[in-house]
Amino acid sequence: MAMPYESTGRTAQKSRTRLALVAAARDLLATGLTPQVEDAAQRAGISRTTAYRYFPNQRSLLLAAQPTISPDSLLPPDAPTDATARLDLLVTEFARYNFTWEPQLRAALRLALDPGADQPVLRQGRAIGWIAEALTPLRDSHPRIDIGRLATAIRSATGIETLIWLVDIAGYSPEQATDTVKATARALLDAAVKHDEARRPG
Repeated sequence: MAMPYESTGRTAQKSRTRLALVAAARDLLATGLTPQVEDAAQRAGISRTTAYRYFPNQRSLLLAAQPTISPDSLLPPDAPTDATARLDLLVTEFARYNFTWEPQLRAALRLALDPGADQPVLRQGRAIGWIAEALTPLRDSHPRIDIGRLATAIRSATGIETLIWLVDIAGYSPEQATDTVKATARALLDAAVKHDEARRPG
């Protein structure tokens, strides 16, 4: 949401200035830095005083630098109808999405873990909805499975937090990390299906 300063006067120019600061912050994040407002201002060729009119602190800058591309679905129009195949495809695309925005998401995680943080940096994105969409065939085949709860469990094991651990701590390549979260997601789905089938009469 634009600040009052950006909503008055030469709004088109102010919009360009804001976008230049956000782009500069993203460029710096991509190099492994966690930029302060003055860092983004210097890279964008904008004065510090002007930059702070748009972003009063680092947190507000990094919030603006988070992913802005949030499609309604990560599945293609011709997605398979089998829940397992759909989930495999979804988790592959989700991992690609996370690795694409990795620098921004890493910065958000660092700030979220700051004990002095006064507001959350991480946003609740659309991932749970994306996963639930992949699981929609279960509504017919296993209607007693709580798709929302299962989608949340899968999200907890396949998001950027897990991918970072696999790459930084386990030493996996992005491809190996992707394969691992796919296998985890599939295992959670299989466990839910087997549990549901075991409860069926007869």
